[in-house]
Amino acid sequence: MYQVSNTNETFRWQSNAVAALQEAAEVYLTCLFEDTNLAAIHAKRVTIMPRDIQLVRRIRGETVTMR
Repeated sequence: MYQVSNTNETFRWQSNAVAALQEAAEVYLTCLFEDTNLAAIHAKRVTIMPRDIQLVRRIRGETVTMR
């Protein structure tokens, strides 16, 4: 984790807001890994690799910053 701002403000989070963020993250990652697995299978592999994630994110139009 890294600090997002330079202020020393404290924030309060409602539990349902944290639950919504968690749910969204889980759905995103589940779909990402499902598509990543398909990319690995297409390459005739059973093990996913970082390049599979990069390919999936590129096809989706997401920015790829991993190298």
